[in-house]
Amino acid sequence: MKKTLKKAAPKKAAKPTAKESPILKEVKQLYSFMQDNSIDTLEYDQNGLYLRLVKAKPALVPVPVNMGAAAATGTSAHPAAAQEQYKEVIKSPLMGIFFRGSTPSAPPFVKEGAEVKKGEVICLIEAMKVFNEVRADFNCIVQKVLVDNGKPIKQGEALFAIERI
Repeated sequence: MKKTLKKAAPKKAAKPTAKESPILKEVKQLYSFMQDNSIDTLEYDQNGLYLRLVKAKPALVPVPVNMGAAAATGTSAHPAAAQEQYKEVIKSPLMGIFFRGSTPSAPPFVKEGAEVKKGEVICLIEAMKVFNEVRADFNCIVQKVLVDNGKPIKQGEALFAIERI
């Protein structure tokens, strides 16, 4: 009787792996380091290899704001009208959302009738998730707050009617 040996079929590899270049390994390590440490931008320059990795920022989408609602609440839809009605006003330096205090439950920075010193914070304007402090340019008394808390405002819009002292 003759014995025959059958060769076992070679095992198929899941996928042939290409040898990874050392530069690609380094880039992957740098990317992993960025992710682990919440870094937005990383620059690397070593042995003739210059690399700059920048995390993509989400696209900004403009949000429509109904300005008719501001007029219905009693605020001036026309900054020029408020400026004509009062002798002197403090105007908004930028477009955003007007806040009278540092948090919704915090007291306002200034109240009507309050005396404000030069450099004192009088309100916050939120623009693109950044809260910008608006400071008094001179000593004054706040006669009237012209904008409701949490309302959208335009650049140049009157915020406070004031009297210089």
